[in-house]
Amino acid sequence: MRIGELAQAAGTTVETIRYYEKEGLLPEPDRAENNYRSYGAAHLERLRLVRNCRALDMSHEEIRAILSLSDDHASGCGRINDLFDAHIAHVDARIAELHDLKSQLAALRQRCAQARPDTEDCGILHGLSAMQAEERPERHTHLG
Repeated sequence: MRIGELAQAAGTTVETIRYYEKEGLLPEPDRAENNYRSYGAAHLERLRLVRNCRALDMSHEEIRAILSLSDDHASGCGRINDLFDAHIAHVDARIAELHDLKSQLAALRQRCAQARPDTEDCGILHGLSAMQAEERPERHTHLG
């Protein structure tokens, strides 16, 4: 199948397929006599796997590791389980960060219980000006 047919079958765009090829997440396809790329069922399966990993917010590094383990049939599921456990930990850390962010935003919002006619009286703006932005802790997750 051609790249447009692969894109349609996988529910993605041609640009996405080319990007994944460039990133090494999809193998180079064979070329037909007319020099068009020729994709097969294996490309579609791998593309679906990559897209599903991206839908789970996995990084390209994590996806490469999963693909490598997938290609090594003798590796078993243990290392894939470890990868997923690490990704779940990343998600938990991000959820905690988002809860902290929500608390900060809610506290700022409380500073301005009602709309003021003049922004000089806005409690949110005063709070933003007065607050000390904390150094963000270094993340040890795929989110950077």
